[in-house]
Amino acid sequence: MRLINVKALLERESLFRAGKRVDRQAKVLEFGDDEATKYAILSHRWVGREVDHDEIVELAKMPVEERDEIRQRHGYRKILDSCEQAKKDRYEWLWVDTCCIDKRSSAELSEAINSMYRWYENAKVCYAYLHDVPNPSFPTARDDERYPDFSGWPEWFSRGWTLQELIAPSNVQFPNKNWQSIGDKRTLAPTLRKITGIPEHILVHGLFGNRPCVAQIMSWAANRTTTRVEDRAYSLMGLLDVNMPMLYGEGKKAFHRLQLEIIRASNDQSIFAWNYRMQIGVSSQMTRATSGPVVKWS
Repeated sequence: MRLINVKALLERESLFRAGKRVDRQAKVLEFGDDEATKYAILSHRWVGREVDHDEIVELAKMPVEERDEIRQRHGYRKILDSCEQAKKDRYEWLWVDTCCIDKRSSAELSEAINSMYRWYENAKVCYAYLHDVPNPSFPTARDDERYPDFSGWPEWFSRGWTLQELIAPSNVQFPNKNWQSIGDKRTLAPTLRKITGIPEHILVHGLFGNRPCVAQIMSWAANRTTTRVEDRAYSLMGLLDVNMPMLYGEGKKAFHRLQLEIIRASNDQSIFAWNYRMQIGVSSQMTRATSGPVVKWS
């Protein structure tokens, strides 16, 4: 996996701000072993124009105008804030999905998606950034006025990819819009159960030795949306402990392939009960999820 070198990226940004010369060859992304490296990881909602792999790598080589446009994006600020938090927590490495995967390579993209649950699981801390929570405390009750499109809760809880990003890491910290800490997964477990339907023991201890039936896992994802219809299936692979190749453009066939892989890998008969619910109750959710031309994670 590629990881952000926290010190290198922050030092480069400091030189940008001071108007000083930057070493164009300095690396801000390096390969690391998720089993051996202590790293932090970001879980977030893609908002507006994010910063991709090429942009973060080539930033020092760009004309000043182009570089400044990227540095002014919310997506770039989010990476910097994540690095600042990782530095504060004494982590040298950080993984962010927007820039740590070269999405021009279909092979790399497929490998990343198939590995992503493990990457979140092996992270020492996951920052679940709630960009639409301005208050200094975690919301404890539905607020349909503030979050009318997301069942009364922050948007992070409505997305398909963030389901695994909530369950897989043992340590999930919730920063608000201004990167103030407003709680963690363990202490907030009762509220998170109310929001997500996930039992507290799963939130606290994860799926290891504790894996519920397929239908229950899928029920947690039923009302979540993804930008690409295929991601309805791909975002569940780690939770269901299956792997399969990515075929963006296959549409709803991705979910059929996921079901076949589940059947091959387990004797869990609840998959057949879910199949009926999926066809009857959730197809409209899948249709609404296809609104963008690029892969979005959460």
